[in-house]
Amino acid sequence: MLASGTAAGAAALLYAFVVIIDPFGTLPLSPPLPRAPVSTNARFAFPALARSASFDSAVAGTSTSRLLRPAALDPAFGGARFVNLSMNAATAYEQARILGVFLRAHPAPRAVVLGLDIAWCSTGPLQHYTERPFPEWMYGRDRWRGYREMFNLYALTEAWAQFLHVTRLKRSRYGLDGYTSFVPDDSLYDPARVATHLAEDEAQFSRADVAGDPASWHFAALNLLEQILADVPATTPVMLYFVPYNHVLQQPGTDMSAVWAACKAQTVAAAQNRPNVAIADFMIPSPITADDNNYWDALHYRVAIADRMAGDLAAASRKQASAAGDYRLLTAP
Repeated sequence: MLASGTAAGAAALLYAFVVIIDPFGTLPLSPPLPRAPVSTNARFAFPALARSASFDSAVAGTSTSRLLRPAALDPAFGGARFVNLSMNAATAYEQARILGVFLRAHPAPRAVVLGLDIAWCSTGPLQHYTERPFPEWMYGRDRWRGYREMFNLYALTEAWAQFLHVTRLKRSRYGLDGYTSFVPDDSLYDPARVATHLAEDEAQFSRADVAGDPASWHFAALNLLEQILADVPATTPVMLYFVPYNHVLQQPGTDMSAVWAACKAQTVAAAQNRPNVAIADFMIPSPITADDNNYWDALHYRVAIADRMAGDLAAASRKQASAAGDYRLLTAP
């Protein structure tokens, strides 16, 4: 009897520790602690950032948008306050969900930027999740449900990590604006190794499982894009951009080149009735995509390119052509 009471007391203390620390910053009665994103899975770390009043603008996407620094975007967009909500390997559904959290918390955002890549241009059925856990309860309106989700080992582990951050015993994994560089330092750049990655990526990603008339291809994720555009207030500028994959994934005459062409055309059609939206295509032969030294692999460019793109995206949002040829504006015919 004493043992069971002791165990129950210990469990209660651990639960109290977790909900007081609130590692994910999502509980309604959360004490005002100086939290930071600590979870290695951004799907748990970012809902709190999406709700934060510290920001008025957001960028979302996969790892191909993660290197866009809010510190570079903010001045380029005239003093906006960006949060980067991009997540590694995020499906279009997951991207739509995190943007939904942001839009509910920010009914009149200053700007929304969304990076489009293969997650949006797959011709297969809509994929909701990856192998990474996705906490749907964090993305809904009922935040009280979180108290039922905190009694587990993962929440305890993350609470301890958050405690270490709050007490300044450990730095957080992500910046307070969602940004972190996940690529190696430039001092470690190895062109020979990059060339190997490019060859491997070309073999892996340049083919697509498609057949028939491209006009008949259906990109299920674009239905989510239409919903996002409908949810963003018409007064808010929306910047959609096709990310700059390296030239090895843009070879003319390949199945993937046909997929990109069809997806771009359908994206333009999906956005054509929404005012205040711009679409920039960085997935073209350009000074960025033609130079292998701009890349770590076929999908991921270097930090300097990301900072260059911040200015490009701001110019494209104003419907300005790229003087350097970095992107092409896409508009309805």
